[in-house]
Amino acid sequence: MSEVYEVLAIRYGHLARNAADNFIGGDPHDQPMPLDYFVWVIRNENRTVVVDTGFSADSGARRKRQLIRPVVEGLEAAGVDRSSVKDVIITHMHYDHAGNNDLFENACFHLQDSEMNFATGRCMCHPAANHPYDVEHVVGLVERVYAGSVCFHDGDEQVFPGISLHHIGGHSRGLQCVRVETERGPVVLASDVTHHYRHMEEQRVFPSCDSVSDTLEGYNRLRALGGSREFIIPGHDPEVLRNYPALSADTEGWIARLDKTKPVK
Repeated sequence: MSEVYEVLAIRYGHLARNAADNFIGGDPHDQPMPLDYFVWVIRNENRTVVVDTGFSADSGARRKRQLIRPVVEGLEAAGVDRSSVKDVIITHMHYDHAGNNDLFENACFHLQDSEMNFATGRCMCHPAANHPYDVEHVVGLVERVYAGSVCFHDGDEQVFPGISLHHIGGHSRGLQCVRVETERGPVVLASDVTHHYRHMEEQRVFPSCDSVSDTLEGYNRLRALGGSREFIIPGHDPEVLRNYPALSADTEGWIARLDKTKPVK
């Protein structure tokens, strides 16, 4: 039988940026279009699953990303005991999704075969391809492979009742999104399948990209999995925190409940 979950988006970082920098080919209306950085939590009475681990403080500083609040602080505010987390889903191994993987020493990490192959293969000889990866984070996950704490997936797979992984690629060779059953319906954590709502809605592509065609086809996959916009959660859009209610009054603009809808005022 399926299960339903609470789903949280925890904002930890920010980058001031203009629209021209967010699309291949630029944008004629070059207005502010910042990136927010999130990790996500999926939980019910049976399990707590963390999705992605964010960028580390040194990586963010090196790349001139603003660390709003450390990932640890967000998890603690959400009531997540890191030592008890048994499963972490890595949507892909870029610096802002697979840093801090040492925070979850007791967890099994779930990722696609094709992502590990890509992040440790011949394409990483090219700076244009390896730029989104931090080698220390990749090495950390390779060490977990040798420790027997990585679970590899090859394509689409249900990992728990009500939680499934879907390999899409595009932005990264082994990029996967996560579909979660909630009380309001299936929520799709798109991660970087679509950075902003605009990427999917305008059929445009973020500049950091392994395959343009896979990215464009990925938008169709998101719609098939989520059904409509309100069930698809982009990976970096500040609008997410405006669209969904806060976990509590103290976490307004920081932690949102994606399994709930905002009351109509």
